Order: sequence, then C-alpha cells, then structure tokens
Amino acid sequence: MTYKNKHFLIENVSAEKLARKYGTPLYVYSYNKLRNNIKNFQKYFKAFSPMICFSVKSNSNLKLLNIIGRSGLGADVVSKGELLKALKANIKPKNIVFSGVGKTIEELKFAISKKIFLINAESENEIIEIEKIAKKNKKKINIGLRFNPDTDAKTLKEISTGKKENKFGLTKKEFLKLIKKYKDSNFINIICLSVHIGSQITSHYPYKKMLNVINKIIDEADYKFRYIDLGGGMGIQYKKNGNKLNYQKYSYLIQSFLKKNHAKIIFEPGRSIIGDAGYLLTKIIYVKKTNKRYFIILDSAMNDMMRPALYKAEHMILPSKLSKTYVNKIHEFVGPICETTDKFLTTPKYQKLNQKDVLIICDVGAYGIVLSSNYNLRPKPSEILVNKNLSSILTKRQKLISIV
Repeated sequence: MTYKNKHFLIENVSAEKLARKYGTPLYVYSYNKLRNNIKNFQKYFKAFSPMICFSVKSNSNLKLLNIIGRSGLGADVVSKGELLKALKANIKPKNIVFSGVGKTIEELKFAISKKIFLINAESENEIIEIEKIAKKNKKKINIGLRFNPDTDAKTLKEISTGKKENKFGLTKKEFLKLIKKYKDSNFINIICLSVHIGSQITSHYPYKKMLNVINKIIDEADYKFRYIDLGGGMGIQYKKNGNKLNYQKYSYLIQSFLKKNHAKIIFEPGRSIIGDAGYLLTKIIYVKKTNKRYFIILDSAMNDMMRPALYKAEHMILPSKLSKTYVNKIHEFVGPICETTDKFLTTPKYQKLNQKDVLIICDVGAYGIVLSSNYNLRPKPSEILVNKNLSSILTKRQKLISIV
C-alpha cells in the first residue's frame, strides 16, 4: 500500500477513515493484493502447473477462503474444523489435502467420507487406522507419506519442521519400510511423497538441499510417486530491507528436479498468498515517557496478534499520517495485557506520536487473527475487506458480553 498526501492508504481508503468507521483494533485485508499474490504465485510456477492448496491454518476466514477458492486454489487442512471450513467455502473435495501429525480416527473417517483428494500420513499407526477404515468401507484410499528430510530451513527454530529432531514426518528407515509394506495393498494407495521443512523461508538453498534429499530417497525406494507435495513455507518481506524468497530460482530448481522425476507438484502456501495482504489497525491509548524510552501503549495486544510474543517476530509499524518531527529516543510499542512479552516492536527512534493516533501493523494476513484469543477477557477484533474504494465487514467485532 502507499501514502498519499501523507496519509496511509489501503487500496484507495485511508487507514484513519477505516479506524473511525469500524473502530480498533481492526484487521484489514486488501482484496486486490490478495488476488495479485495468487496470480503471481501461479505465474512463477506455471512451467509445471502445480496443484496449489492454500494453507487454511494461516487464515481461515470463510469469505477470504471463498475468494481464494474461486481463484483456482485448493486447500491444505490440518483438522476437521479446517476441512469443514474449506468445504463451506465451496472448495471441492478433489482439491483438498489433509496434512498434520495427529489426525484423530474421527477426523480420518470424516475426511474419507468426504472423498477428499489426499491424506498425508505421518506414522505407521496412522496408516493402520486409515487401512481399517478403508477395509470397512471396501475402498482404496489415496495417501501421501510425509518424509522428514532432516533439512535445516534456516528459519526460526519455532517454525522449523524438517529436521530430524522435529515431530513431523517419517525417518528414512520408516519411510522405506512403509513403501515396501503397502506398495501392493488393496486398501492403501501411496500416490504422493510429502515434505514440509518449515515456514518463512527466504532463501532457495534449503529447498535445493531438500530436493536433493528427495531425489535420493526416491531412488532408494524404487517407487513411482504420481505426486510430490513440497509443502509451503515461502517467506515474505517483513522488514523494510529484509529478504524474501526468490521464486524464480526455486522454480528452476523444481523444473530441474522434474526432468528426472515425472510427477505432479503440490504446494501448500499460506503466508506467501495472504501475509502481506493483511494489516492490523491500532490506536495509541497512552504515550508513557521514561528516561530511557517511550512506551507506546496500543489498544492492540498479544491476544489480537500473537506472533511477536510467540516467535519474537517483527512487523513494521507505520503511522497513519506522516510527520517530519522525529523523537530520537527508543520507542517500544506494547499492548495493555499484563505480560512483559506483550510487545510488538522496539525501534531506536520514531516520528512524534500522540494519544489517539492510529498506527498500522503490517503483514499480518497470515497467522494473525487465527492465533488470536480472549486472554485477559479481551474481545477479538473485527475483520474487514477493502476493494478499491469500498470496504465491507468479514467478521464482526466480538462483543464483550459473549465472553463474560
């Protein structure tokens, strides 16, 4: 988005106007940014026409999922709730992949009853349960085997999922054993090799290593996989001068991989689709001045947006109106919750701020509202969508009376 006449605009609407109309804290999504992200993702990988399944865990807003589905994307789900939401958003079962390390028997039965495209299994116990359901229903179930490639994604340890110490995926030994055990099964149809090494990956090198490991395990397994699910994890630029993934280089790596391995690629992007299409508008309650720093106390808190407290993630915070007057003192942007970790950003200086000023916390479209809670008995914020000059409510602000 951009500034016009010193005022921050989301599409063609000023952040201040949105804050006045809907109140704060307020999640705002840009329709056209979301659509452009989808188009760009499809363009980067058009050389091999992958199946793209949006990661519902990154943002499960029903109306946004409907837009994503109508744009040609499927869904990657990790619970019965997410599967129900994807179906409610009119995403077809044939475009849904069910991932996750701990699917319950009830969830497996439900997914199979809905005839979804694929279940990515992560343990022998899970496959045994799938086989029981398949036998009872006298049908053959398509599954993928999630392999742990022991690859460092070079990301935050809290969101690394492809190293041997992580809970996700099968070891090489287990993977090869299960291929041998189930390759001729009457009830289990292994059609996919699945991996996912982590989130917010900003270099193509971890993916290069991952693809090399996959090449070797395919050779050892001596098995023809119709699909290769490469997961998601593609990083976005959270900081002004931060890194982001070079999609073109990643695409070339996959194209090279496919020369040997003739399979359909599946992606599970979330952050790269919706991350930078979302903003959290917040208002300054107080400016608390001390000798060493200014505490900018916001009406948004860790219950509204957990990532900074959970991962020490940093999001840019922009003023809704630009000023030439700067204060050369540390500014710490904090929420009102009674936790020291309830803070969003610390910066060595910032423009002069006043009580009731509106600020914009950027790039919160992924893992923002989905991680929100009622901690300190605070109602969850509203979500709205902006399309050019128009804005509309996606979800209403939670009423305090509903939680007390």
